[in-house]
Amino acid sequence: MRPSESCICKYIHPLRTKTRFIILMHPKEYKRQRNGTGQMTRLQLENSEILVGIDFTHHKRVNEILNKKEHCSFLLYPGKNSFNLSVSESSETNIFMGDTPYLFLLDGTWPCARKMLKLSKNLQQLKRVSFDNKITSKFVFKQQPDALCLSTIESVYTVLNLLKQSNFEHADTKDFLLPFEKMIEYQLDYILNPDNENYNPTANKTLLPKNKYKINPQRSVIFEGEGS
Repeated sequence: MRPSESCICKYIHPLRTKTRFIILMHPKEYKRQRNGTGQMTRLQLENSEILVGIDFTHHKRVNEILNKKEHCSFLLYPGKNSFNLSVSESSETNIFMGDTPYLFLLDGTWPCARKMLKLSKNLQQLKRVSFDNKITSKFVFKQQPDALCLSTIESVYTVLNLLKQSNFEHADTKDFLLPFEKMIEYQLDYILNPDNENYNPTANKTLLPKNKYKINPQRSVIFEGEGS
């Protein structure tokens, strides 16, 4: 879904995981998924699928999964009573997750994700999984509400590594973020390198240091062009 010169297919190496990831994608995110990390996450995970919508209360596939009594379903979303993977003991994590868990993720902007959860009565009933984020997102082109907010692929990467620490997952995540990193690398090169064959001189883009985050300013950049 990307132009051939920016294709990242060669960096895709799908992992087989014990956990099945269900990516609930907002329609706005789906329309621009060429650069979205939800689709990239699905390609990197064999046991994953994307479902598009806003209110999943009566969504056939979602409810089919939730009604599987032999599986446990969870929502990756912060909350007061969520199961924190960052501080849980290995034995606690294995008991909590069960044998073949389904982990639902809301893929969209934070306002869109909140709306999806508010409307989806079935998702509100799920036990929540969360983690303590200690990294800064590499997604320098996208403004987040807070410096510790992560993209979908970065969130899944963090979850997989925490589950590995608990000996629940065993997949090699070393290159999991490679497609994402290559996408960012390409975008940076496109804007910053005037000798690049894809460089657009009419855009007159300049790299400017600026606070990316609205609440907690961190190191970052955004790009400004003519008329901005």
